[in-house]
Amino acid sequence: MSAELIITFSIIAFGILLFVRDYFTIDTTSIIIMALFIVTGVLSPEDGFSGFNHPATITLGCIFVISGGIFNSGILDGLSYKIIKLAKIHYLIALVMFCAISSLFSAFINDTAVVALLLPIALTVCRETNIKPSMLLMPISFAALFGGTCTLIGTSTNILISSYAKKYGVEEFGMFEFSGAAVCLLAVGFIYIFLIAPFLLPKQKETSNELINTAEKYITEIEVEATCKDLDKALHSTKLVSDHNINVLSVLRDGVLKHNFSPEIQLKEGDILKVLTPPETLQRLLDLKGYKISGSKRMKAAESKETDYQIHEVIVPFGSALASISLKQLNFRRQYKSSVIAIRQREEVKYDKLSSIKLKEGDMLLILGQKEELETLEIQNLVVKLSEYKKKKTNYKKAIPSVLIGIGVVLSATFNVTSILISAMIGALLMIITGALKPVEAYKAVEWKVIFMMAGVLSMGTALEKTGGATLIANFIQSSLGQYEANITLSILFLATFISTNLISSKATAALMTPIVINLAHMMDVSSRPFLVAVMFACSLTFMTPMSYPTNTMVYAPGNYKFGDFLKVGTPLNVLIWIAATFIIPYFFPF
Repeated sequence: MSAELIITFSIIAFGILLFVRDYFTIDTTSIIIMALFIVTGVLSPEDGFSGFNHPATITLGCIFVISGGIFNSGILDGLSYKIIKLAKIHYLIALVMFCAISSLFSAFINDTAVVALLLPIALTVCRETNIKPSMLLMPISFAALFGGTCTLIGTSTNILISSYAKKYGVEEFGMFEFSGAAVCLLAVGFIYIFLIAPFLLPKQKETSNELINTAEKYITEIEVEATCKDLDKALHSTKLVSDHNINVLSVLRDGVLKHNFSPEIQLKEGDILKVLTPPETLQRLLDLKGYKISGSKRMKAAESKETDYQIHEVIVPFGSALASISLKQLNFRRQYKSSVIAIRQREEVKYDKLSSIKLKEGDMLLILGQKEELETLEIQNLVVKLSEYKKKKTNYKKAIPSVLIGIGVVLSATFNVTSILISAMIGALLMIITGALKPVEAYKAVEWKVIFMMAGVLSMGTALEKTGGATLIANFIQSSLGQYEANITLSILFLATFISTNLISSKATAALMTPIVINLAHMMDVSSRPFLVAVMFACSLTFMTPMSYPTNTMVYAPGNYKFGDFLKVGTPLNVLIWIAATFIIPYFFPF
């Protein structure tokens, strides 16, 4: 084995470790891997950075713009009240309706955007019925994954594998070429989701409203007395903040209620502070001299006049700039004139030391702030609002051209008028030319995190191919599985791929597996198409962990799930799909 090949395998092993341990965000890890390949000389700078001008990356960026134009028009929100009205009839009706809409939209539009749209609608249904969020949100995510496999543009993984395969001389996939197999798997999945999953899904007692109620119990009012040693000190340097990490939400001084205040504000006698105190801190607060617990009527009177500030539930979506940064680094209070009073991160709810917590995608936040500031956060795609869902007005001047452009992109690629790269590029330009999107909105519509991630992970496949690593692994697989028939080999590869995807990024798995299966098919003297489709499906249909796919991460906190809930519900579904795919894929794509 050459030194170059050893370096390649070492970098990939290191990258997998970073993916699994979640030391950095996925896009950062991908760029680190790419940089290591360049620095060590495994790839030239031209080869290393080639992922940025790869057809898959450019096509995906254009698809993001097209999806953004359709969403911004509000046309999909026009269905919201009809969905809510019908979903209230019965849980099964709600389940079928949300899953059907999620899968249908995800076949043509970015699946994370579809789930972001359906989340507040589903939670509205849950609040107005006896349906628990945990009974709806996971199926919505799973349905989006099934829908994404139905078309070439359904997921970024499909685009990546199709473009990657073309680079190695394999004919590019058509828009609906694998739809037949995907719909069969979708049918199998829906049977499981509708008939079996309801008995396995957790019936959580706690809802997001209860999270608000719990947070409100931790909010206390304290009055600054004349004996307080912190008088005339800047708030951030007082014992209240520096020693006890108290989160001060508002200050009432001389009848004026201040929500947006500087940490340099000096405490004065008679100030009434509204603070967030966890139970373990409250007792220490009671013992602190110079402060007293106050059920002040003055604070209540001031708040009755101040109706703009409310508690809002939001989620940090995939690709948000808030991810991997703390509230203190963001200067969140000053920048958005709002206070975060609770963070639900994975299974843990946190109420103290919030400013130092690094936010993650999928975190649910309770924010005390003005509606206008929350709308700013939404417009900047930093958060998705979960409470007080309101339908957007449909702008038909934008909706009609955006939908026609989307249909045109799909049809031109379907009937081979041009490649998906060209049609998507023209479609993205038309979105801007027709006014469906402003240029700045088009930039915001692109999930740059995904773009950088794809550019980075593509370097792994390039390095494997250039150093002969793909051929070496393919040789090993053939020698190990050579005695088996092709469909058994496909089944084992499907299993290995979906297990890998549940541990590391689907894009990273796709970039690694694509050159390997192409080389393997060549050695076995069979068509590579069934193997490529198996990798596509296995990378997308991952249900076993909340981190395996962005939509799973998005529903984790709002559904109040535990890690084990995904294992309990997702593992049987993954096994079922694996068995079904073993027979379905070779039927539609003979060897």
